[in-house]
Amino acid sequence: MTDKISESVDYLRAKGFGEPEVGIILGTGLGKILDDIKIEKEASYNHIPYFPTATVEFHKGKLIYGTLEGKKVVVMQGRFHLYEGYSLFDVTYPVRVMKRMGIKKLLVSNASGAINLDFKKAELMLIDDHINLLGGSPLAFLGVDKLGERFVDMSEPYDAGMNSIFEETAERLGITLHKGVYASVLGPQLETRAEYRYLKIIGADAVGMSTVPEVIVANHLGIPVSAISVITDQGDPDNLEKVEIQDILDNAAKAEPNMVKLFKELLQKI
Repeated sequence: MTDKISESVDYLRAKGFGEPEVGIILGTGLGKILDDIKIEKEASYNHIPYFPTATVEFHKGKLIYGTLEGKKVVVMQGRFHLYEGYSLFDVTYPVRVMKRMGIKKLLVSNASGAINLDFKKAELMLIDDHINLLGGSPLAFLGVDKLGERFVDMSEPYDAGMNSIFEETAERLGITLHKGVYASVLGPQLETRAEYRYLKIIGADAVGMSTVPEVIVANHLGIPVSAISVITDQGDPDNLEKVEIQDILDNAAKAEPNMVKLFKELLQKI
């Protein structure tokens, strides 16, 4: 396992990837931040040893190294999901590689559906806590203790310092940034009316199909992590509308400029 991670890192070093300070995982329809990055090197996932390959058509498949707001960053353009048939170890493997490369902080974005109907389409939600409904853990494998503490404390999975910077920045720039609980489900099907009601009862403000595994592994590795959801649809069980993937992508695109502003401002301050 550690040999595989080393082989992946050795490949990236040979390709010219340096030592990044910050890792960034881009979610569905959230790629425009790359326009602001001075890109130095790129590597396709399918060329990196032991990396999964993105199979979702609207997820790219590249690891990108460069400079953003004076910080060296490594960016996942496209992520992996359990619904693609991968294991939780596969889905989180890139976080372990980025840690070995040298990242000190991790930023995550995703697209999600609003359970809290005060949250509107194309608005942003800062993730304050999460609910893991994936049916497993990325730490539940033999030998996990060789990579970090097995019993990871999750009383504060999202870094309070970075979250405070996000909130202050949003207020200063006039950006609507809700704060709430993100529930991660397996997918790929969307939720039924009964499932939306259940998610509300258990305390979720938004629901999606990613992020939680990566956050768990970041905590396992001692990497401070912060995450923002783009609200792309609403799960109102009493007035449930059919969701089209194109609508999700369109709403992500509307919200993306504000997310990019927040990420860039944060990088200036950490």
